Parts: sequence; structure tokens; C-alpha cells
Amino acid sequence: MQKLHLVMGGRVKDPQGLEFVDLNAIDVVGVYPDYASAEDAWRSSAQRTVDDAEMRYVIVHLHRLLEPSLPSA
Repeated sequence: MQKLHLVMGGRVKDPQGLEFVDLNAIDVVGVYPDYASAEDAWRSSAQRTVDDAEMRYVIVHLHRLLEPSLPSA
């Protein structure tokens, strides 16, 4: 089964949270076929903004949203 992962980021209200300030300004980095390639893209994007505490990039496990009944492993 293909396990899709979305990498996205943007400015957050609180550096400890995930509430984005402006949903229209979300940076959608891309969709990746496996966690390893998504992690590489996430790391690259997060590294570019490492000095800005209000910028946050995340990996979203799309396969878990598309098939919630599947085991997480």
C-alpha cells in the first residue's frame, strides 16, 4: 500500500502549537510516497527557517486520513 505524506508549513500563533496564522499563506512543500522522502523535504524546509521561531513545518500522514481503519505501523 502506498503511504502518502504531505509536507507543509507556515507561520504559527504560538511556537509550541500548530495553529497557523494565515491559511492562505501555507507553504505546501509537496506530497511524498514514503516517510523518508517526506522527512528529507521537511528537514530542508525547516532548516531554511530555523532562525524564525514562528515558522513551523510538519509532516502529515495522508494515508492515515484516507484509510483510518488501517494500522498505524
